[in-house]
Amino acid sequence: MVFAYIRVSTEKQSLENQRFALEEFAQKNGLVIDEWVCETVSGTKETRGRKLGGLFKRAKKGDTIIISEISRLGRNVFIIMEALGACNKKGCHVLSVKEDFRLGTDTVCTVLLFAFSLAAQIERNLISQRTREALARRKAEGKHLGRKHGFAPAMRRLEARRDEVLALLEGGATRRGAAKKAGVSEGTLRAFLKARGPGRPRNEKAA
Repeated sequence: MVFAYIRVSTEKQSLENQRFALEEFAQKNGLVIDEWVCETVSGTKETRGRKLGGLFKRAKKGDTIIISEISRLGRNVFIIMEALGACNKKGCHVLSVKEDFRLGTDTVCTVLLFAFSLAAQIERNLISQRTREALARRKAEGKHLGRKHGFAPAMRRLEARRDEVLALLEGGATRRGAAKKAGVSEGTLRAFLKARGPGRPRNEKAA
């Protein structure tokens, strides 16, 4: 059996991008997806309280689980390793599209994934810390978080969260990541920064 697992954290986010990526991956690799498992739940929730936990119970030795990226399994290294441990115990394989990881049941794969997961968690923590520091600095400088009228709904959302978005970019987040956090497209964020922002923050990564 080939399972495709997709997850988003809130109902405002769309599952379609992940679905498209997994369908494209399966087609390129000659795989036929037998079952889709989709859920809207925080990645900080333990796997046994999610549909993912039910998937692990039903999966059998030799089955394959495709995910769009490692973070779909969980938002910290412990949850991710718990998920992979369940797969190893069942003898399942996990294929991650974004990282191009093909995770088997051998020790080398597990060690490599642990190292990757730990690095990803550290990076998220650093971005979160830099974001808080940037927000604090902007508040100390007297920056005002206000809303201007006359914008489209997406632009109004960005204006309302302008300080937060700029702090994310200054903290090291990509435009794509900041736009996703604000619930708008990357193109909308780019237009907003061009029209209203002070230019690219000095620490912003290319999307």
